[in-house]
Amino acid sequence: MRSLFILSLLLVSVSSYAAGDAVAGKAKFDMLCASCHGATGGGDGVASAALNPKPRVLSDPAFQASKTDDHLKNVIKNGGASVGLSATMPAWGAALTDADIDNVVAFIRSLKK
Repeated sequence: MRSLFILSLLLVSVSSYAAGDAVAGKAKFDMLCASCHGATGGGDGVASAALNPKPRVLSDPAFQASKTDDHLKNVIKNGGASVGLSATMPAWGAALTDADIDNVVAFIRSLKK
């Protein structure tokens, strides 16, 4: 019974790790997201000055704790308007595969201060 419990913990750890590659996610984030959200997720990208509302500060621990990975994936894939947020957050589902989106979410999670 104990070995089954340990195996379950290992599988959860492996599946969490396999959910996304933060290094690969950074490459996509830098290409598509950093101009608004900033290189470190501070909401201070070069395009942010022209946006109203301002981009989300993705590195904020309170924000990170309040959102599930599924929520982040939905916003990235379908855009802000799909979840009642700003339409200035574009839908990237046509440009990113589901694996790419998993990687971007892993990178966003790595930004937490």
